[in-house]
Formats: sequence, structure tokens, C-alpha cells
Amino acid sequence: MRIIFLGPPGAGKGTQAARLSRKLNIPQLSTGDMLRAEVSKGTFIGKQVKNIMESGHLISDSIVNRVVCDRIGHPDCSGGFILDGYPRTVDQAQNLQIIVSGMNCCIDAVIELQVDGFLMFKRIESRVSKAISSEKSVRSDDKYDVFIRRMEDYRRVTVPLSSYYRDRGCLHIIDGMLDADTVSRDIDSLLVSIEGKCCRS
Repeated sequence: MRIIFLGPPGAGKGTQAARLSRKLNIPQLSTGDMLRAEVSKGTFIGKQVKNIMESGHLISDSIVNRVVCDRIGHPDCSGGFILDGYPRTVDQAQNLQIIVSGMNCCIDAVIELQVDGFLMFKRIESRVSKAISSEKSVRSDDKYDVFIRRMEDYRRVTVPLSSYYRDRGCLHIIDGMLDADTVSRDIDSLLVSIEGKCCRS
């Protein structure tokens, strides 16, 4: 299966994508991990990414698209993959559609973890408190100002993706405020019910 996870910062996309990756034995692909891999390998794109990151600018869609296109063409993705953090924009979603169509396959499901903004912030606060009490470092993206900015960016840029995939008949909403095990079970049930269906192009 080829699955996309959508949802705001802290919704649990990474957790659920990792669980599903182990269960289905298909790779979980995070754009951050893919970009860092290019940098560590010292590829041409990796050098571009390194320079852009060091200057504090956002990585362009064209570079991210190229990295994703290359990665999902690897043999380990032939049986499917889980995308976490991509696409972020409608332009990226349209590019992904072109890529998978060229591979004679399709996106099977887009799973949006829906959460309450205020309760989401309380969840982040709890994570920070636990990290401090156990003397672990606090994730930089868990800081209040960073979290607020990421939520605003999500609403502005990523939310239109919901409409894009809803129009194509493959957006599925899951309550992300439930405990992680319940969310996993809900996702499992969803995937059984939609097996064999695809996003419309």
C-alpha cells in the first residue's frame, strides 16, 4: 500500500507511520530524513540542501520533489511506502500524483489525524514536562513560539491538501486525540475497509 499521513504538528503522524511501517513491512519515508540522507551522502542535491539549510531558507518544492521521486523509486518501495511530511502543498501533491502514475501505481489512502488545537498544545506541554523531569533535551519544535508558528504554517499551507484529497475520494479522517493504541486500531480497520481502492487522478 502507498499511504500518506496528514495532520498538524504533534498529532502523532510519526508514531503512527512508524507502527504501520513495521506492521506492513514497507518503508516510512520522512522528508527530513530523506534530505539529511542526501546531505550526509554528499550528493549534488545534498550539497544544495546543506547550503540552503545553513542560510536558514526553506527547501524549494523542486528539490524536495526530486528527492522524494528518487527515494520512492528504490526497490524497497516497490511493495508500497508510507509518506510522513510529504506532500505539504497541493503543488507537491500534484507532483506526487505524476510520479506514482508514471510507476503504474496509485496512492491508496490519505489519513488525516484530526486534533483539537488547544488540547494539542497541552499534549506538547506534557511532553516538554516529561523531558525536563527525566533530564532529557526538549525538542526544538516543542518550544511554544516554534509550535505556534508551525501550527500557523500548517493551517496556511497544508490544510488545502485535505480538500485536494477529499475531492479525489481518498481522504480518511481519524481522531488523533485518542490514545496511540486506539488510533492504530482505527487505522488498521480503515485500511482493511478500503483495500483495492485508489485516489482518483
